[in-house]
Amino acid sequence: MEQKKKQNHKLYGGFQYAFAGIVTGLKQEQNMKMHAVMTALVVIAGFFFHISMTEWCICLLLCGLIMALELVNTAVEAVVDLVTEERKPLAKIAKDTAAGAVFILAIFSAVIGCIIFLPKVIAWI
Repeated sequence: MEQKKKQNHKLYGGFQYAFAGIVTGLKQEQNMKMHAVMTALVVIAGFFFHISMTEWCICLLLCGLIMALELVNTAVEAVVDLVTEERKPLAKIAKDTAAGAVFILAIFSAVIGCIIFLPKVIAWI
């Protein structure tokens, strides 16, 4: 019984740390705030245009992936800053590639968003 209690405590603690990371990202990272606003707009547009279940799944998956990858990018930047304050080529590569990963996903998500929503917007106009 004691083992189960410890497992539940670890699980609860893990959720607490995860939630704290999300809140920190939203408070400190401008891009994270932008992704959260874009996610809200996608959800509003999804309800307005009555998108299909498949379209909902795609939109929510992409929004979640972008926000998750933005948190990973933030973590990479924090670790690099923790390790060195100097400008080093490897630190630049780590930061730039992490930011590039978010950018690639954001571009592809925007294209997919246009594929889903543009015909609906045109039909609505």
